Amino acid sequence: MSVLELLHERRQRQSVPGHRDDDARLVLLIEGGSSRGAYSSGMTIPIEQHGLLPLFDAVYGSSAGSLNAAWLLCGRADRSKHAWWDPAVMRTTINPRRAFTRRPVVDTHHLIHTIYTQVVPMGFQEIVDNAVEFHPMATDGLSGEAADLHDHVRDTPSLQAALRASTAMPLLTGAPVVIDGRPYIDAGLTATVPVKTALEQKATHVIALRTRREDEFAMPPTRAERLVLTRWMARNAPGAIEPWLRHVEIRTEEEDLLASHPECLQIRPPLGSARVGRTERRPHVLRAAVDTGVRAAMKALELD
Repeated sequence: MSVLELLHERRQRQSVPGHRDDDARLVLLIEGGSSRGAYSSGMTIPIEQHGLLPLFDAVYGSSAGSLNAAWLLCGRADRSKHAWWDPAVMRTTINPRRAFTRRPVVDTHHLIHTIYTQVVPMGFQEIVDNAVEFHPMATDGLSGEAADLHDHVRDTPSLQAALRASTAMPLLTGAPVVIDGRPYIDAGLTATVPVKTALEQKATHVIALRTRREDEFAMPPTRAERLVLTRWMARNAPGAIEPWLRHVEIRTEEEDLLASHPECLQIRPPLGSARVGRTERRPHVLRAAVDTGVRAAMKALELD
């Protein structure tokens, strides 16, 4: 049975988590990429609007994809989409000038503990209580392995810590996030699209919301990046050096897993879509990316 056929069957039977009449495990994978996450954010909106979320057994998020997953799980993906192009949100969250004052260029602490609590409130407890499993991914700074933080999420504070860990970009967001005594940094180093973890956890059907076009490829770090980030990681997350240096190889492995899985539907920005940088802040670019994501998901999921 294909992914779309499984969605249709579960929708017809009004299947909900914990009361399935099939033996499939359908998961949603959400790619991040900082500002590129505007694409996958838009893709979650049709899933929310058409009531498809309860048809999934689990949602896995990587980096900004974890934030998009969280908005979907609390039922506010559409309501919060404007935050992507709201200058008051983006300019206080991402500010390259802060690098000159040794403050985080991307302030995820401000984003999660101020923006997501006071400006555009996120339903943290609704996420914790949702019957659909939430698997925010991160990179273990000591072992260098991809880390599924699902078992660490117990309440609002632990959920907020997991979201910060998943989005803790080396150097750009400041120090690693410590959870239960271990430092964690951005999931993108080891699980840009967490398909390997999902398959290890018995996923049978996969829908992956991507933020890169099919003709966009990962590039190895430049010499300057190697010098600066290797030093930062040696001090803060030594285990992450090796996977970061081979991240092109890791991403190739993920692409191969996604392409070879018999029941995998990948939804990507179409060819010709704008290339969005990690620290993009221009409202018209981000709004267009969200809208493009909406259209791409509507088409791929065959929704009216």
